Amino acid sequence: MHQTHRFSWLAFFLVAVLPGGARSAPPKVDYLFPAGAQRGTTVSVIAAGTFERWPVRAHIDGKGIDVKPGKGKGDLAISVDKDTEPGVYWLRLYDAQGASVERPFIVGMVPEVMEQEPNDDPRKPQVLASSSVTVNGRLGKPNDVDTFAVKLTKGQTLVTSLEAHNTLRSPMDGVLQVLSADGFILARNDDYHGIDPQIAFTAPKDGTYLVRTFAFPSLADASIRFAGKESFIYRLTLTTGPFVDHVYPLAVPRANPGTVDLVGWSLPAELRRMTVKASSRDSLKLFDARIANPFFIRLEAHAAVTKGIVLGDKSPLRSLPITITGRLDKAGDVDRYRFQAKKGERLVFRIESASLGFQLDPVLRLFDGTGKILAQARAAALHADATLEYAIQKDGVFTIAVSDLLDQAGPRVVYRLRIGAPSPDFTLRLVGDAFTVLPGKALEIPVTVTRIAGFKQAIILKVEGLPERIPMSANEKSITLRGMGAAFSGPVRIIGTAPDGTKRVALAPVAELGRVTESLWVTVLRQ
Repeated sequence: MHQTHRFSWLAFFLVAVLPGGARSAPPKVDYLFPAGAQRGTTVSVIAAGTFERWPVRAHIDGKGIDVKPGKGKGDLAISVDKDTEPGVYWLRLYDAQGASVERPFIVGMVPEVMEQEPNDDPRKPQVLASSSVTVNGRLGKPNDVDTFAVKLTKGQTLVTSLEAHNTLRSPMDGVLQVLSADGFILARNDDYHGIDPQIAFTAPKDGTYLVRTFAFPSLADASIRFAGKESFIYRLTLTTGPFVDHVYPLAVPRANPGTVDLVGWSLPAELRRMTVKASSRDSLKLFDARIANPFFIRLEAHAAVTKGIVLGDKSPLRSLPITITGRLDKAGDVDRYRFQAKKGERLVFRIESASLGFQLDPVLRLFDGTGKILAQARAAALHADATLEYAIQKDGVFTIAVSDLLDQAGPRVVYRLRIGAPSPDFTLRLVGDAFTVLPGKALEIPVTVTRIAGFKQAIILKVEGLPERIPMSANEKSITLRGMGAAFSGPVRIIGTAPDGTKRVALAPVAELGRVTESLWVTVLRQ
């Protein structure tokens, strides 16, 4: 983990208390621009926000990235090693008074350029030198429209993917269009990854094509115009090379994962299948230097199969738990899975699609051996997942049926269905991700413990990453820290451990980013 240490500890702590005893504010970062870089490059980044002191320090949650503050407030130089894994990293700026909210920084695979204004007029677009590039741009004012020109040959497929609200949390609802050189709209998309758009466009003939983006506010208002302001930042990846939409199946067994098929565009034969290495993780990032984007696979401790394998065997499922990856290929499809169960068993049927970025609006129906419906469930809202829980009343063979509420079907109506008894477990949740301990005071951090499926073991809490000089005590419901003269400002995690060795990390909401994090920040102020 790379952090900057470019100014003395004396200077670091002299700012901890201002004259008159008033506490000054920690660094505040609203967004980073540009919000990413290609592997093996160094970029100048502006951290937009408020800094009462400068320079500050930086913490980023991964290896291979170095962050150095520049001379001006908010100026950063971020270097990414050539072997750094692509994907999203989370950056905080901090000093003795505390830390900013985590902000995303994305490590990409293809060369990157900055958007250049003016490029609103489709007759005067920004010409891109390559058809595989990531543009770091901004819709900086109302009615801003950004247009880029790229040359394609007949039959080439251009994937254009906008990253704005989904990860960067830019307050924009982006729109992408592909136009002919004379301005006719050939393809359009509004929502693909959440409210971020993506298009795969195949050129009908050789020529220059235009990619245009504009936006509406992510929270609708009364204005009738395209939206824009300084915080409307985005990363637009364009490529005619290999690009992956998802892997199939969506889950593999952890002990013997085998291979997965890559589903996407412009994938040569040698890139249509990838071997997955065994791992103790629940989710594994996959990537290849020849592919423009990383992608993920779920690892299960139990059997994980595809729909085709299960339905090809006419006998009921032989063992539970199991995870099945399926897809509804044509309108009206209903996938039915038969399984055996005994009286008294409580089973949970959990289907995931919307949370993975796919299009299924699931309906689950449970039938007994005579075809009588026993229970059913659907998502609480459109574009959400669904769970059905049921206690078996008598031994027998049962069927769980998967369908779509709106009879949708196609390549992206994909799902991951887990069937099994609820496993005893526990989770830990916090109310926030940053905590400040005042001099001479004690701070209690409540920890909400949720016990699942009758988990009854005692749980021991500890803070990982906290220096021994900071007094700490814990019970099963909270952590208490004390400010006894030793200053500290740094990342920690709260871990819960049960006697059987089960460990869980406490998660905290980061509301403005629409995510949870296990990376917490503790600041202990000096007397």
